[in-house]
Amino acid sequence: MPASTDRTPEDYPMLNRRFGVFSVLVLVAGVAAALGVTWWLPFDGGSELIWTGLLLAVGFLIVEQLSVNIDVRGGVSWTISFTEIPLAIGLFVAPFPVVLAAHLVAGVGTLLARRVQDRVLYNTGAETLEIAVAFTVFAFLTDTLSGRPGWFAVFAGALSAPVTSTLLALVAVFVLGRRIRLGAATKLVSRTLVLGLVNASVGVVGYEVATNVDNGWPLVLAMLGGLWALYLAYSGLLREQRDLEALSEVSLIVARSGRRAAARPAAGADTAAAVSSEDWLGIAQRIKDQLGAARVVLRLRFDPQQPMHTVVAGDEMAKAMYDLEATGARADALLRLPGSHVRHFRRVDALPEVRTALVERDAQEALVVPLRSASHLLGVVEAHDKLSRWRGFGQADIRMIGTTASHLATALDNRRLLATLRHDAYHDPLTGLYNRPGFRQVATELLGTNPGSVMLRVDLEVQPAISDALGYAWSDRITIAAGRRLRDTLGADTPLARLEGGAFAALLVDSDFDQAQLVANQLIVSLSTPYPVDRLSIEAGVVIGYSSASMADGVLFSETTSANARDVAPATMDVDELLKRADVALRAARTSGEPARAYVPSMGQMFLRRFQLVTQFRQAMETGQVKIHYQPKISLPSREILGVEALVRWRHPEFGDLHPDEFVPAVEAAGLVDALTDFVLEQSLIKVRKWMDRGLRIGVAVNLSVRSLANLSFPDSVSAVLKRHDVPPELLTLELTESGVMADPQRALPVLRALSNLGVVLAVDDFGTGYSSLAYLRQLPVDEVKIDKSFVFGMGSDLGDLAVVRSIVELGHSLGLTVVAEGVEEDVARDQLAAMGCDVAQGYLISRPLSEERLEAWLQARTAQARGIRDETVLTLLS
Repeated sequence: MPASTDRTPEDYPMLNRRFGVFSVLVLVAGVAAALGVTWWLPFDGGSELIWTGLLLAVGFLIVEQLSVNIDVRGGVSWTISFTEIPLAIGLFVAPFPVVLAAHLVAGVGTLLARRVQDRVLYNTGAETLEIAVAFTVFAFLTDTLSGRPGWFAVFAGALSAPVTSTLLALVAVFVLGRRIRLGAATKLVSRTLVLGLVNASVGVVGYEVATNVDNGWPLVLAMLGGLWALYLAYSGLLREQRDLEALSEVSLIVARSGRRAAARPAAGADTAAAVSSEDWLGIAQRIKDQLGAARVVLRLRFDPQQPMHTVVAGDEMAKAMYDLEATGARADALLRLPGSHVRHFRRVDALPEVRTALVERDAQEALVVPLRSASHLLGVVEAHDKLSRWRGFGQADIRMIGTTASHLATALDNRRLLATLRHDAYHDPLTGLYNRPGFRQVATELLGTNPGSVMLRVDLEVQPAISDALGYAWSDRITIAAGRRLRDTLGADTPLARLEGGAFAALLVDSDFDQAQLVANQLIVSLSTPYPVDRLSIEAGVVIGYSSASMADGVLFSETTSANARDVAPATMDVDELLKRADVALRAARTSGEPARAYVPSMGQMFLRRFQLVTQFRQAMETGQVKIHYQPKISLPSREILGVEALVRWRHPEFGDLHPDEFVPAVEAAGLVDALTDFVLEQSLIKVRKWMDRGLRIGVAVNLSVRSLANLSFPDSVSAVLKRHDVPPELLTLELTESGVMADPQRALPVLRALSNLGVVLAVDDFGTGYSSLAYLRQLPVDEVKIDKSFVFGMGSDLGDLAVVRSIVELGHSLGLTVVAEGVEEDVARDQLAAMGCDVAQGYLISRPLSEERLEAWLQARTAQARGIRDETVLTLLS
């Protein structure tokens, strides 16, 4: 049972060289041992030794063909055979040179016939050492046993041969750079001893019985037959174990390559095709080793539209056989097999077209298995020529390659499914462009090597109108068309993504702001061209913002930028940060009416400040940063203090005093306006309640948001707060902007009527600046109108403004409404309003908005108290 190398580690050139040197050393040691034994054990040759040698060679050849190879560690195998039987007989009947020659002829000849030239040196040296050690042990024990060649010396000599080959195999494992545990090595040696013991015993017993027992040949043949049956059963079990190990190894290779493919970035090769050629070559090599084939060919198709990819392990194949589909000259018979079961073809009995395919492959026989998924051909596995030609491929080989092919077909199908899922995960299903995660991966990889890049954000402003008028299908068609125009303008190499709706992003590699502006202009021209939709022609607006990856905290790097500033550049290479800045530039472009704008630091600061205000507003109300200021209102011409308007003010710890025009729109857009309205109502009615407790009947006016008019539960909230503070509803005035009411009067009407039913005073603020209909104004349950201050400011110098104010006063009175003029800053304006019959005045002439404490001081200093007709205290403004 000699140990031999099963295959050379082709993937490791250095180990290859080491094993080559080791093989030469083994051969040199074997030749030296053979010369030494020949010198020690001389013999006289005769013609009878020729026949003895031939018979021994036949015996060794037979046992070589019945041998079974078992992998010890990649590159080395353990061979189970009957080698000890002819060796034991040779020790009985032939001298050392004859036995050595017979063994080498059988062993080396078998290797050459199987085309395993890469291990001839090692096996020649190993087999020479086996015979030399066997004769050395035999001769030593014979001399020890008084020169009588007893069976014990032969038995010990035959048993020493497999021990020698096993020790050499363990050294080969070390030379090849593999590791084998001590327990595994001990188990290997023990098995070698057991099987060697059995074979040596059979050889010794068989020879003794055949030569010393009359008619003992039948008994010997029966014993050999039983041993042969036992080895067949044992080798079958070992073959099944090896097949399972090979199948497991193939599955592990596929699984590992699949995990590596799945971990590739979005811009990497397709997952189905992203399998290293070394992986597929390793699979082909493993199948070849297991089958003992001269060549294994894997033909794999990763895309139904692409030709098969060919991987060959073993003997070289004609170049024309690599890409049969691409030639298109003819269809190969082995690629047109139906089904997915294994076919076994032999050149001698194959159909003409199959015989032609085998001849072109230089193969005598082949196992062929199509790899299929449903009706799709994923590939073909071919195994050519069993190395032991006299018996060819057997049923075990057919089962093994069939099971392996089934696993490969399932793995390839799963890989195709993974490729589909991975593509869908990183691409937009509508346009086929990258989606946000895919774009983030691709852009991150590019920014790592190309810091001088520009991020583009493109918004196509047409989707809502198209969807409302024609439906989402037509909107999607325009989005697809816009994606194609973007791709055509930017080129195939520019990473391009559809983020959502009509929002796109692109990364211009190695670009600056000037180049980005040129690209933006090209995109504007391309995307603004009308889109044909059915028989319509739809125009789309385009807004573009862009930011530079070489900008640190808003400072664009130049050659004069300091080293310290460059140190912070990597922090600006984040894709999300670039997208955010480009989006800020886009919003700035939309606000300014420009088609494209570059990001500058002030934009980021503005939007960052707005974000801070929104996120800190609720806490600001709770901590007292947000307070209510009050601006008094007086009746005309009596100058009686009728009420105040509640105006919110915010003293920010970082930004200082903030005007409502700065933070209220942001709060409203963030959905926090309801909390603000509740806060102002609560604080204002608390103040009214304090005045009532002092006998003062002063009302308060609170501004409402459009969102409040859409909230059907808002009247209930107002009723609850009035009851909680026990304030009469007529002391609360709710002011609504004219544009807010008239934008959707039908939706606002139910809420306004509910508030009117409560007894709350309703006022239309900024009257005259909107687009109200007099018919709607007549139908609305409002009690007063407030003339916008822009008209009041110009009364003294602009006759047009004076006419507008007079018209509003007359219109309001004709509808039975109270008229309030805000923005009164001059005595002339106050007198003119009084002459027109305006009811109430409000403005800086009377007082600026005051905090609660300053308002109390103002009331004491600027008003006179008197007793009213309802026994309440009346405050009149002093002149």
